[in-house]
Amino acid sequence: MSDRSVLIVDDEKNIRLTLSLALEKLNLPVETAVNGEEALKKLAEKSYALMLLDLRMPGLDGMEVLRRVPEIRPEVKVVIITAYGSIEAAVEAMKLGAVDFLQKPFDAEDVRSLVSSLLDQASQEISRDREYDNYLELASKRIGKGEFDAARVYSHKAISIDPDRPEAFNLLGGLFEARSNRLEAEKNYRVALALKASYEPAQKNLDRVTSRPYTPLGIDWGFKVLCESCGPWSTRFCRS
Repeated sequence: MSDRSVLIVDDEKNIRLTLSLALEKLNLPVETAVNGEEALKKLAEKSYALMLLDLRMPGLDGMEVLRRVPEIRPEVKVVIITAYGSIEAAVEAMKLGAVDFLQKPFDAEDVRSLVSSLLDQASQEISRDREYDNYLELASKRIGKGEFDAARVYSHKAISIDPDRPEAFNLLGGLFEARSNRLEAEKNYRVALALKASYEPAQKNLDRVTSRPYTPLGIDWGFKVLCESCGPWSTRFCRS
C-alpha cells in the first residue's frame, strides 16, 4: 500500500490536536473526524492507510465504527484509543480486527513509533504464523515492563488470529497466575495442552499450579522475558 495517510477519529479536540502534532515529524497526510458518523463518511470517500479510533464517542461509538470498517475499507488498519484501564474494551476491539491500541495519556514518541511500524508493515505480505508471533513478541515486551493488562490484550489478539496454537493460551495462563487467579490460569494451561499435548511450558505450569503446596515461582512463559527493571514482580514471575 503506497498510501500513508492517517485518519484520527476522536470527539475531543485536544486529543485530535495532540495526535496530529505527534505525527507532524513523520510528514504524513493526516485528517481528523469529530465523531463516528464523520469517520464513516470520510472512509466512504477515500482510503487511508491507518485510522486512530477512539472507542468512546457520543452517537456512533468507536466499536460500531470498527465493525463497519471491513465493509467499507477492509484494507484500512485500525488502532483503537482507550482510556487507561479499559482492558475489556481493548480485548474486544482487537478481536474485531483492530491491529493495536493506544492508551490515554499518550507519549508522542510511542505514537510515532507505533504508526511508523504499522505503515511499514502495510506494504509487506505477512503470513498468519508471522502475525501470530508478532503479537506474542508484543506481549513479551509488555510482560517485561510489568504491563500485564496490555500483554493480555495482545495474547487475545494472537488467539483470534490462530485459536489452534497453544502458546498464547499458555501465556494467558501465566498472566492470570501473575494476578493470583489460579483457577483461570489452570483453565488456560489445560487448553494449551489440549491443543498440543507435548507443549512443555504449559505442562510445567499446570503441574506447578496444581501442586500442593503451591508455589508461584517459575512461570514458564514459553519464551524468555527481558525485564526492563528489577521490580518485585520480576523475581517472582520472570524466567530470566
